Parts: sequence; structure tokens; C-alpha cells
Amino acid sequence: MNFLRGVMGGQSAGPQHTEAETIQKLCDRVASSTLLDDRRNAVRALKSLSKKYRLEVGIQAMEHLIHVLQTDRSDSEIIAYALDTLYNIISNDEEEEVDDVEEENSTRPSEDLGSQFTEIFIKQPENVTLLLSLLEEFDFHVRWPGVRLLTSLLKQLGPPVQQIVLVSPMGVSRLMDLLADSREIIRNDGVLLLQALTRSNGAIQKIVAFENAFERLLDIITEEGNSDGGIVVEDCLILLQNLLKNNNSNQNFFKEGSYIQRMKPWFEVGDENSGWSAQKVTNLHLMLQLVRVLVSPTNPPGATSSCQKAMFQCGLLQQLCTILMATGIPADILTETINTVSEVIRGCQVNQDYFASVNAPSNPPRPAIVVLLMSMVNERQPFVLRCAVLYCFQCFLYRNQKGQGEIVATLLPSTIDATGNSVSAGQLLCGGLFSTDSLSNWCAAVALAHALQGNATQKEQLLRVQLATSIGNPPVSLLQQCTNILSQGSKIQTRVGLLMLLCTWLSSCPIAVTHFLHNSANVPFLTGQIAENLGEEEQLVQGLCALLLGISIYFNDNSLENYMKEKLKQLIEKRIGKENFIEKLGFISKHELYSRASQKPQPNFPSPEYMIFDHEFTKLVKELEGVITKAIYKSSEEDKKEEEVKKTLEQHDNIVTHYKNMIREQDLQLEELKQQVSTLRCQNEQLQTAVTQHKDQYNLLKVQLGKDNHHQGSHSDGAQVNGMQPEEISRLREEVEELKHLQGCLQSQLAEKDSVIEHLKSSQVSALNEQTSAAASPRDSEQVIELKQELSTLKSQLNSQSLEITRLQAENHELLQRAEVLAKSVPVQGESENVVAAKTTDVEGRLSALLQETKELKNEIKALSEEKTAIKKQLDSSNSTIAILQTEKDKLDVEVTDSKKEQDDLLVLLADQDQKILSLKSKLKDLGHPVEEEDESGDQEDDDDEMDDGDKDQDI
Repeated sequence: MNFLRGVMGGQSAGPQHTEAETIQKLCDRVASSTLLDDRRNAVRALKSLSKKYRLEVGIQAMEHLIHVLQTDRSDSEIIAYALDTLYNIISNDEEEEVDDVEEENSTRPSEDLGSQFTEIFIKQPENVTLLLSLLEEFDFHVRWPGVRLLTSLLKQLGPPVQQIVLVSPMGVSRLMDLLADSREIIRNDGVLLLQALTRSNGAIQKIVAFENAFERLLDIITEEGNSDGGIVVEDCLILLQNLLKNNNSNQNFFKEGSYIQRMKPWFEVGDENSGWSAQKVTNLHLMLQLVRVLVSPTNPPGATSSCQKAMFQCGLLQQLCTILMATGIPADILTETINTVSEVIRGCQVNQDYFASVNAPSNPPRPAIVVLLMSMVNERQPFVLRCAVLYCFQCFLYRNQKGQGEIVATLLPSTIDATGNSVSAGQLLCGGLFSTDSLSNWCAAVALAHALQGNATQKEQLLRVQLATSIGNPPVSLLQQCTNILSQGSKIQTRVGLLMLLCTWLSSCPIAVTHFLHNSANVPFLTGQIAENLGEEEQLVQGLCALLLGISIYFNDNSLENYMKEKLKQLIEKRIGKENFIEKLGFISKHELYSRASQKPQPNFPSPEYMIFDHEFTKLVKELEGVITKAIYKSSEEDKKEEEVKKTLEQHDNIVTHYKNMIREQDLQLEELKQQVSTLRCQNEQLQTAVTQHKDQYNLLKVQLGKDNHHQGSHSDGAQVNGMQPEEISRLREEVEELKHLQGCLQSQLAEKDSVIEHLKSSQVSALNEQTSAAASPRDSEQVIELKQELSTLKSQLNSQSLEITRLQAENHELLQRAEVLAKSVPVQGESENVVAAKTTDVEGRLSALLQETKELKNEIKALSEEKTAIKKQLDSSNSTIAILQTEKDKLDVEVTDSKKEQDDLLVLLADQDQKILSLKSKLKDLGHPVEEEDESGDQEDDDDEMDDGDKDQDI
């Protein structure tokens, strides 16, 4: 405020002094008038003066205008005048030109005035809250000026105003209601307000998104005609970018809300060559950028992958590929479409496979990849388009070994079309690699390097490629041709591209290193390049030559006697010097364009001369620079030790990987078996419940049968079972015998299971001895304890089921004895025979049902026993595998640190393990013996029951 008074005091006297007095009088009227009409007229007069005399009105009237907003809410007209006046004071959008003299006398730019007045207004946060409450008014003359004023405040001082809105109750929700206003001007300005509100504020972005902003904005875009719409569509797309860019929560909400599917109609542009207005190009460009926001490589991999899959499933990728192959598309839209398709397919196997199947609408049809590569190696195409095609090719090959194999296969002799009717991707890359255009050389070299990235198989396959350089001369390999071009002293961009290709090709591929060193001219060429003192332009080439020579040392398998590791290091020390070599190697990462290329995967360069480094190659340099430096300074003895350790590590890694795969498979099988066991347990419980119900019914039938016998006498009793045939009685006896046989089978299975446990334990001991195990892991002991508990539970269930079967057998014997005794009696009353026969039929039906249930129960018991045996074997196998894996890990750690200490510790731990195994064996044997004794006692109880039944028969 003091600053503004100083500005006011610095104004020259004269006519402006009169205007200041007028403004002062108007402010006094606003403050002191009791009539609303007087205050309204005074505010209207201030509004008319606020544009020309912005500074004076702002200094003297702002406080009075804010007071009007607080006290005169009932009169919409005076509120509208006050809001318009405040907007004219704060906003920098001057609609009228000021006089030249006034412009010269102004001591501060208008931008400073706007920010200063905004700072004064928001010094009291209640003013912003008051403005938010005014936006709830439906009156157009209040709501629209309020929207404009708040938008201007956000443009002047965004972060503090955003913070005030954020902490205001329902502040963001009130602003979201603007999108639902039926008056288009308020709705459109509401979009601009939300743009300013959501800029660089993640918290407000999340609130706006969860206030259903996506739905409303997409509806507006659809109503306005999608890409054919006007500037309103552009504003909505910018707001959507604000909500989604670098906001993982909103991106996930956008995907989960199925809003990606609603983006597909945006790209239905048709094949017409007309109708591409400037606004349509802008809208479609923003739409493509919005798609890229969702699949940006900087997003979390999981979020990007899910969005990529959703875009393929809803047909959005197919629609983008249609634009890619269409005719009449503006160049900038085509370029952005290529970049968008690149990121939609990057690292997504399904999308990459689809892109490989896309054909251009030509005669004959050509793959889209071939058509794009034609543009990349064509020097007449725009530079940005060629960069976009290279990025698309890189994204197609990113983590796509299948696609890499298909590209390399087009270079192999067996796949080349001898007729020459069609050109392949490999032929285009070779043509670009050896053309006279240095940019084509660089792009083709980088593209071919991406076909080899992380794929040792294709690096070896590419060694088979032979090129016919001239008629009459024998063909040379592609590797040799690359080194030949290097030695010819071509342009720096060409040499850098070829060196990046060779470094990628030779890294992690000893066979390629051997082929490279087999040409006796290559090593002298590299050492000569590194040893020379050249200018700054050649320092990058020297650094890449040093990297290539270092790769030839580090990945050398010493198969060539003249170029073994030690001899190459001696050569470096004599001709170059180790310190000089390391210094030249460091030129790569110190280059100014290296850090730029390492930031983003997309090759985005302002001009062709900046196109030096590839993003993936910067990763390779970062990975190899340190290990090559160490390799140069290592002695031969250290190299031998390192080779031995490396081989040991590879062997152990292979063993560990093998066992990890086994454990993974066994874990899956174990989970399936556990699910089956839980299912069978549920079924067993249901069957036990059913058996209980049948036992109750069976007891009830016996009671009813006893009552009938008591009332009707022995003659009628004989009539009740007179219908039972001797064959039925014998069948029941056979069922009883089967039950006994089943019990014997269960006992034998239990004995077999115990023997299997002993066998597995012995095999575990032998495996542990072979691998010199340190100790069993805590997980093993826990699983053994769980196994014991589960085994004891199953045994108790088996005993209870055996007792139940025995009791049912006794009851069946009792029923059979009674049936035989009653069958001997002769029916007396003919009239009661029919009734008794009916009852007998009913009893027989219930008895047969009970027997059927008993038989099903036996089958279930048998199945449960078999499942348990299988699970037990699986658990034992997993335990053995885990123990072996733990042994391998411990052995590797101890071997690296101290082999002698390892042997002593292993002997102690092995003795401890033997004691544990012996204790486990004794416990398992203890667990096996009581089962046999219980079974014998169960058989004895069966014999006792039969004797009791015989005594009862004698009593009868």
C-alpha cells in the first residue's frame, strides 16, 4: 500500500489531480450514502473511470468495493458494477489504448500493477472466499464477472490463490458447477478458470478429477464436434492435460472410468483431403498429446502398460494406425501421430505384434514398418518426420525379441527376395547405413543397434550377413564393411553412428568380439585413432574408439592367441598409455550432447547436427565405462581369478535359476493341491453331516421297528421281514466284508505313506551331503511341524472314520441277525401281511439308501487319503528343493570370503543337520507305530462285536 501511495505521490500535478479528487468524492459517496441508488451510481462511475485511471481507482476504491460486495449482496446490479471495476483494476487485458503522455508518465508496467493489486486483494483470504460465494449466484451479471475476476487473480498470483481456494469449504466444488451452466459463455470461461486453477497443483487436480470433471469435459468436446469443434474444444483439451500430466492418480482414475474408450471418435478424420482448418489441426494435435500423456515412458510402468492394453482393446491404436497410413494428412499431424503410435506400442508385446501386421493401402500392400523406414532414409523428408520414424522403430523393438528377430531375419541370405520385387526392412537399413547422407547413416546405424539391444542371439545371427560391395569381388561381412567405412574417414555423424552400432553389437557377445579382432587391421586402426592428438571435434570419435577397444578387451574370451586380453592391455600401455586411454574414454560422458540424449528416449533434436547420441547407447556407456576402467588396470592373475569366479558364478546362477523355476512350478502345484484339499475337506464335512442325519434316521427306524414288534407280536414280526430274500441278506454280508477290506487297504496305504516319508527323508540327506548344506532353513522346520500336525489330524480323522465304519458294521450285523431270526417265523394274519410288507419295503429302501451313503463315504475317505499322500510328497519335494537352494547360496557366499572357514563351518553345520534328521526320523517312526496298534485294536473290537452278536442270537 505504501508503494502505491508513493506511485500516486509521484504523479505530476495537473488534470490528473482533478480526476483523483473526483475518484475520492465517488469513494466517499460509496462509503457514506444511505440510499442504494446513490451508491450504485457511484460504483458505476468508478467502473467507467477504472480502465483509464486504473492506478487511482485501485488505490482509493478497492477497499470500498470489497465492502460493497460484503454488504449489498441483495442488489445484483451494484455487485456486478463492483466486480467489473475490480476486474479492470487487477486484469492486465486493457481494452482501450492509453494516451502517449500517460504511458510515458507511468512509472510501473501494467503487469506490476496487476500483481500488486492482486496481492492487496488476497492479503485477506476472506475476500477470495467472498468471491467464491458470489459464484453461487445464478444471475448472469454477477456470476460472469465473478468468474472473470477470479481467473484474473489466478493468472496474476496463481499459487497463493490456489491455496486459498483449496482450504475454502466446497471451494473447488463451487467452481465445478460452472461446467454445468446452460449459458455457454459462463461455461467456457469456467473452463479457462479451471485451467488456471489446476496448473501445477496436484491436490486441486485430484479434487477436480473426482468432481466428475472428465465426464463433463468429454461431453463438452462431443457436443462441440470433437476435432471439428472450435476453440472451446482446445480449452477443454488443455484442461484435460493439466489434470492428467504427471498425475498418476488421475491417470488411473481416467483409465478405470473407461474414458479412454471415449477418445476413439476423436481420431475418425476420414480420408478427405479438405477440411483441415487451423483450429482442427490444433485440436487434433492436442488430442494426440493427451494420448501420449497416458502412455508416456516417464509414467510408472504398470500404469503405462494398462493404458496401452486399454487403447488396443477399444480400437484406439487401430484408429491411430489408420491415420498413420492415410493420405492428405498435414505433416505436423502425421509426425505427432507417429510419435503417439510409438509410445502406445513401446514395450507392449500385444501392441507391437499388431503394429507389425499393419499394411499400407498400396498395391501391392507393404508393411507399415517398411513404408516408415523409407521415409527415415529419404533425405528429402522433413527432419522432424525422420526423427519420429526412428523413434517409432525404436519403440517397436523395445523389449521385443520377436520383432528384433524378424528385422534381422530380413538381412539373412535365406530370407532375401531374389526377384527384387519387394524391399525389406533390413535392405532399407543397409541402404541407409551406406548412403551418402550422413543423417541416414546415423539413423540406420541406431535403428540396427536397437535390433540387437539385449539380444545375444541376434548379435550372432547378424554375423552371417554378407554384402556384395562390387561386381567381381567376393562379398564381405556386414561387420567388416562397417569397419571399412570407419577407416575411410567419413563425416563425424556417420562415424559416431557406426561406432555406436559396433559397441552395441560387440558388448556381451564374445563371438562378435572374436570376429572383430580376427581382422588384423581393426586393432591398429583403433589404437591409432586413440593415440593421435586431434581437435575437439574428433575427441568424441576418439572416446568411442576407446570404448570399442575396451569392449573388445572386457568381453574377450581369449580364443585368438594374438589378441588375448593381456596382449591388448600391453598394447594399450605401450602405444597409448593407460591414463591417456581412460581420459579419452571419459570424453563420451563429458560431451554436452550426452546428458541431453540420456534424459528422454525420444530423439528430439533442434537440427541434424545435434543428432549425435542415442538414449539407449547412453545407458550402455554408463554401464561399461566403470568396468572397462577396472579391466584395464587389472593384472593377468586378477583376470584369471575373475574368470574363474565368473564361471563359478554362472554355474551357480544356472543352478539357482533351475531350482527357482522348480520351486515356482512346485509352488503353483502346491497351491492347486491345497485348494483341492480345502474343497475335499468341505465335501467331507458335508458328508459327515449327511451321515449324522442318516444315522438319526436309522436309529429312528430301529425304534419304530421295535415298537411295531412289541405291538404286533412274533407273528407279525415275521411278516415284516418276510419279503427280504436270502440274496439280499448275503449282499449285506458282502458289504460288511467290503468294509473290512477297505479298512485293511487304508491301513496298508498308511504304511506305504510312512515308507515314502522315510525314503524322501533319506534322499533329502543324500542331497544335502552332495551340496554341503549349511543348515536347514527355518522355513523347513516350520513346514515339518505343520506336516506333523496335519498328519496327526488326518490320522485322527481316519481312526474316527474307522470306528464309525465298525459301528455301522455292528449295526448291520445286528439287523441281519434279527432278519434271519424273524424270517424263520410264519405269518398268521393275512390281512396284516400286506401292511407289514409295505413297512418292510420302506425299511429296505431306507436301509439300501443308508448302505449307499456308507459306500460313498468310503470312496470319499479313500480319495482324501490319496490326496493327502500326494500333498505330502509335494511338500517333501519342496522342502528338499528349498534346502538345496539355500545350500547353494550359502556355499557361494562362503567361497568368495574364505574357503577354509567354509569347510569348517560346513562340517559343524552338517553334523548338526544329521542330528536334526535323526530326530525327525525317530519322530516320524513314532508317528507311524500307533496307527498299526489302533488298527489291530479296531480289528479286535470287530471280532468282539461279532462274538456279542453271536451271544445275542443265542439269547434270542
